[in-house]
Amino acid sequence: MKSYLTSVFFFLSLLISCGGSKTNLNDSLLTGAVNQNNTTNQVSTTNQGNTSTTQTPSYSFGNELVWSDEFDEDSSFGIPAVSPDKWNIETVAPDNGSWYNGELQYYTDKQDNIKVEDGLLKITAKREDFQGKLYTSARINTQDKFEFTYGRVEMRAKLPNWEGMWPAFWMLGANIDDISWPNCGELDILEHGDYVKDSTNNDPGLISSAVHYGPQDYSRQTTSVPGKLFYDTGQERFVRAEKIIVNPFEEYHTYAIQWAPDKIQFFVDEEMYFEFPMQSQHSPFDKPFFLLLNLAVGGHWTDGYVAPGFTSATYEIDYVRVYQ
Repeated sequence: MKSYLTSVFFFLSLLISCGGSKTNLNDSLLTGAVNQNNTTNQVSTTNQGNTSTTQTPSYSFGNELVWSDEFDEDSSFGIPAVSPDKWNIETVAPDNGSWYNGELQYYTDKQDNIKVEDGLLKITAKREDFQGKLYTSARINTQDKFEFTYGRVEMRAKLPNWEGMWPAFWMLGANIDDISWPNCGELDILEHGDYVKDSTNNDPGLISSAVHYGPQDYSRQTTSVPGKLFYDTGQERFVRAEKIIVNPFEEYHTYAIQWAPDKIQFFVDEEMYFEFPMQSQHSPFDKPFFLLLNLAVGGHWTDGYVAPGFTSATYEIDYVRVYQ
């Protein structure tokens, strides 16, 4: 009996030691990104009596941190709002830029709208008259500074508490300037603000993720994810999934994507709630993408609604990390 119990204990210990765990950045053990290693699966095929072996790559999710911003250096006079080595700050109005979502804000680089403070990136939307707009906010991206193909992308954030805010964490194909949107592809890791619509869940905890692509790309995707929505506007196609989270404004939540050659998976607080299968076609999701963070005011996602009495609301981001 003692020998049997010892064996059982050893086996359980082995299982536990093989399990992954999430720790802080210093421990570098956060499970995630696609690791394109040298492991291959051998598939034998027979053709007219000849046997050949086909090498196909095997992908696993590892923990190599390749890029991050921990937002540890506070903004102050003479110090940029965010690291200029990592981020571009966009400073144009929505109808003068490359997005046309009926948004109401003017994106600025003012520290009233974007700054790093107390270990957090704070993007603040404000009610103020500025350059012909009634609201200001901020939007940043990593275009030409950090672009990558495949991996796990993760953000820990607390959402702004006001109806009519539209915070987002997303990705665009790096070739957008060459082939335009939506042919470049778009991956929305987090969007919030759709709960004022009558056509979807009316819940302040509603968050969503989506995969956007050109009208010529893919057939209609089918998944078993509850709440998946498919749209074909003629200009683009996209598949979207929704989830209700608790305490979106009071607590920090982790939003992530695992992007591999065969599928794209979306997570909130380590729970996978949306999977997009690549099937036989990978384009445009087999090319480099860059990251974006922004807080819009109003727009199509909120039915153009901003609750009365608005003065300001802040989107707080603890970190952004990319693993490969």
